[in-house]
Amino acid sequence: MKQYSYITLIVFHVALAVGIFIFEPLSKVYFIAILAISLYSIINAPAKKRYVYVLGACAYVVGSEVFLRMTGGNFIYEASKYFVILFVLLGMALGDGIGKKSYIYFMYILALIPGIVVAANTLGFETNVRTAIAFNLSGPICLGIVALYSYKRNVSIIALQNILLAAVLPIITTTAYLFLYNPSIEAVLSGTQSNFEASGGFGPNQVSTVLGLGVFLLAGRLFLQSKTLFLKILNVSILGLMAYRAIITFSRGGVFVAVVIILAFIAVFYFKSSSKTKLRLTFTLLILGLAILLTWYVSSFNTGGLIDKRYNNQDAIGRTKDDVTTGRTGLLTNELNEFFENPFLGVGVGKLKELRFEKEGIQAASHNEMSRIIGEHGIFGVVAFSIILLAPLFLRFKNKKNIYFFSFYLFWFLTINHSSMRIAAPAFIYGLCLLNIQFEKRTKKKSISIKNASSRITNDI
Repeated sequence: MKQYSYITLIVFHVALAVGIFIFEPLSKVYFIAILAISLYSIINAPAKKRYVYVLGACAYVVGSEVFLRMTGGNFIYEASKYFVILFVLLGMALGDGIGKKSYIYFMYILALIPGIVVAANTLGFETNVRTAIAFNLSGPICLGIVALYSYKRNVSIIALQNILLAAVLPIITTTAYLFLYNPSIEAVLSGTQSNFEASGGFGPNQVSTVLGLGVFLLAGRLFLQSKTLFLKILNVSILGLMAYRAIITFSRGGVFVAVVIILAFIAVFYFKSSSKTKLRLTFTLLILGLAILLTWYVSSFNTGGLIDKRYNNQDAIGRTKDDVTTGRTGLLTNELNEFFENPFLGVGVGKLKELRFEKEGIQAASHNEMSRIIGEHGIFGVVAFSIILLAPLFLRFKNKKNIYFFSFYLFWFLTINHSSMRIAAPAFIYGLCLLNIQFEKRTKKKSISIKNASSRITNDI
């Protein structure tokens, strides 16, 4: 992508944030535009490149999901997951079919069905059965559909970078909107708990998660696609601003995940790189390191040191909190106990929340997809989770070309363990770790090896 085109896209998405901040109903227009443009692009895409349009449309939906939720743009709360499913099924129907030997994910989807049957018979009369099932299964089904489409699908590194760009652009919009919504964190500080006002008036956990994903994607662009000093400065500046907004949500999950997956990417990229590329990598690492240190200093200064206490698991006056997981351990324990009491069929989709309220008087949704799927689906949940946990690893043993693999896989696994599948991002990113990345260059004599490709990626994109 040309440099000026990239800058134009950034400017447009910042302007979009300004427009919706001034006149919020524009968010619904944005929602409709995403759907209309995506459908048009997929239907009219060249057959051989349709998968790029499908995955690009899904990526854009994933990147915009939290922004649309916080600005009231979604007509349906779970619309983003439904859009991802729709786009992928459309791609399949138009000729792309499913990925090679992806049938294992049919077994995963089938393993979820008994939990639906149980829920239809166990959910209370006051519960809307259809809504409860749709809310709890939209994420897992979304993952299964994307996995069926992506498994072993050949995608060039250039196409993958364009897909990831589609995801990061609306996250830039989210970041710009947060600065407009809450330009001064000092005005809304009330302790070390997660801060809704600093998160655009929306759930800090979801905001932190999507911003953390954006930070990672920008780090990838910094290493792979920032050929000039200007682009390095531009990308690291946006990265710093995005990281700052993620940190001051006071929700730690998304920030921790971003750090882990960036480190995983750097480790893989460094190992795969040639000696010449490693020298350039060291310079980029220095820039990234300085940006992170500066971002943390600004965050600490603007919060009066409260963010340091938050990450040290302390309250506002410095007392260490008893539970570093902010109640997640208790939820996980309860869900595992329900599995041990109902090991075969589980308690049914959506029933865990009901049981928690009946037994403890607490209205709390699960934060851990692993314990939720096991508690609600029983042994079938164990089978389903084992499939999605192990299938990518077996694929990795046979094909090690995807340099993003460990970062994508860890993003999915870590996110579902602190935020369940409240947003579509973990389901979609999981699908990307199943892709077969191609580094071939159009030459008559030979193709580029993975090791040499790392030094060429920057020039190809």
